[in-house]
Amino acid sequence: MQTPVALRLTKVAEADFPTRFGRFRIFGFEGQFSGRAEEAVVLRMGELDGPGQTAPLLVRIHSQCLTGDVFHSLRCDCRAQLELSLQLIAAEGRGLLIYEHQEGRGIGLLNKLRAYELQDHGADTVEANERLGFEPDLRNYELPGEILRYFGLQSVRLLSNNPEKVAAVERAGIRVAQRVPCVVEPSASTEAYLRTKQEKMGHLLDL
Repeated sequence: MQTPVALRLTKVAEADFPTRFGRFRIFGFEGQFSGRAEEAVVLRMGELDGPGQTAPLLVRIHSQCLTGDVFHSLRCDCRAQLELSLQLIAAEGRGLLIYEHQEGRGIGLLNKLRAYELQDHGADTVEANERLGFEPDLRNYELPGEILRYFGLQSVRLLSNNPEKVAAVERAGIRVAQRVPCVVEPSASTEAYLRTKQEKMGHLLDL
């Protein structure tokens, strides 16, 4: 399969970024693809390669979730996955988190809120997207693939439950040496959401 290639990937900024999880470098990237533009933020901790580092780098590709990541929504597990990823990267002292602007599985924030309204009336997350005229998941992962190549990575351990992310990274020409589960304990408010991910979207969960 042909590797997708960005027409242009630009690093627009880089700075120190201390957090409660530890000290990172933060990067801003813009990618220009055929007919569209994307942005992403990257957090990098430690040296990506170097003497004595034998294990492939731990990498998380995380899609923006304003409701979960910022407002602590309990309708999804996004914030919990984000925090778990940062904790695991910090525990190793090195890793990369790519934060993509693909709100609501790619349908955008306001459409995501429309989907919430449909879910309040009984639709699951897949059904709600379809009733709004969208595919269950509109995300693509070409930009993360370009970013991984920018950092010169040839092999990674990918923090993900989503087989499509694994496939997308490998399509970009980067070997996924290990898929590391990014699983958080379900709550009463997320159990049905996670079951839909597992049963209708093929996410690798054990519910």
